Amino acid sequence: MVIPNQTIGDPVEHPNATLVLVLGALSLFCCGLFGPVAWALGKRALNQIEESGGALGGRTQVLVGYILGVVGTIFMVIFAVLFMLVALR
Repeated sequence: MVIPNQTIGDPVEHPNATLVLVLGALSLFCCGLFGPVAWALGKRALNQIEESGGALGGRTQVLVGYILGVVGTIFMVIFAVLFMLVALR
């Protein structure tokens, strides 16, 4: 993959790396609905980073956001089930 205006060897951060990280953190601490979005965007970004052959960076940010999105989604489901159990009593 050729990226204009970049020296050889300088990986460019994936365009969604910061977004995935922020959405993953928000899903865990604020709103669980961001979890599936961070999960999906993170998976897509990780695949694109792997396919780029080193031309795209930001793997650590994307991986952390992806994991936070998965955990946020799991917490959202658990709290939804608990809420339903309490509401049905």
